[in-house]
Amino acid sequence: MNICIVAGARPNFVKVAPIVRAIENARSHGRDIEFSLVYAGKEDDATLEESLFEDLQIARPSVFLGVDCENLNELTGQVMSAFEHYLQANKTDVVIVVDDLASTMAAAIVTKKQGVKLAHLVAGTRSFDIKMPKEINRLVIDGLSDLLFTAGMGASSIATREGAELSKIYTVGNILMDTLRFNIGRWKAPADLAELGDKGYLVFTLNRKALLADEENLRRMVEAVARNAGGLPVVAPLRERARAVVGKIAGQLGLPPSTFVLHAPLSYLEFGWLTTHARGIITDSGNVAEEATFNGVPCITLNSYTEHIETVKVGTNVLVGEDAELLGEMVGKMVRGEWKSGSLPDRWDGRSAERIVQILMELKD
Repeated sequence: MNICIVAGARPNFVKVAPIVRAIENARSHGRDIEFSLVYAGKEDDATLEESLFEDLQIARPSVFLGVDCENLNELTGQVMSAFEHYLQANKTDVVIVVDDLASTMAAAIVTKKQGVKLAHLVAGTRSFDIKMPKEINRLVIDGLSDLLFTAGMGASSIATREGAELSKIYTVGNILMDTLRFNIGRWKAPADLAELGDKGYLVFTLNRKALLADEENLRRMVEAVARNAGGLPVVAPLRERARAVVGKIAGQLGLPPSTFVLHAPLSYLEFGWLTTHARGIITDSGNVAEEATFNGVPCITLNSYTEHIETVKVGTNVLVGEDAELLGEMVGKMVRGEWKSGSLPDRWDGRSAERIVQILMELKD
């Protein structure tokens, strides 16, 4: 069996790494299974630092489609063209696509047009906001997929309600937990932040373009975090654009660098150490919120919804939208230790990749 795994952006590698390792393990036990890891972007993509693949214990992609553009429609077309050439030149039995990016949707469309079996990893997630481009991507990808690998019963129920045949749906669990469990004991303390582990700190991450674009409201949110942090430093490892915007706001608010600690992006294992040891996390990332639930760390998500509602219903996550006043209130509770208890949702057991590979092998047999 020849499997093609498509990654569209850096976060995808965190989710496909366990599948790569599971395939390699199956192959080492004599199973007839091969794979290629295809990246939609360029080989010199600055977000794909060498340490990422070292940290995840996987090789770099074997194929780079070389697409790099801002316009999502243009990107979709370029990925479709490049991936079509790849499938025509390489025998492929199954294509696995991840999450809900434009590049993911593009690869899914081409896969079906080429008559190749399509599997969607993290299927059945919905915001129920059709105005969001990613929501459209999710609907298209799930609608085309032959195999829907969902993280939990909630996502499986959504796929069922939307008309997917039960025979296509597999509740394999949250693949992100495979990577977290694999890396327990491997976290690396950043040299310049390690001393914070004994003193206590909060982590602040930000990436959503809509939040960055509304600087006035973002100023209120940053101020609310700083005002209610109870003297704890707020560590903000941000990519260049976000660091520039938040840095400007912190300067306007007169926040000392020791209070609001702006930092360059960390390696995967360093960021894992930082979030695992934090007193609390404020983020707009669903992945970071899932990791916080796994680690039992209080988490505030700067959004009005989450694709993985179990992080709120069962885990340590709370949604505040873009409400600065509510954010400040919840940061205060976080610092005072007035947080709800969380537990692990069903099938967050680190065996999702193992289930996926077993399903694929059974289909082949």
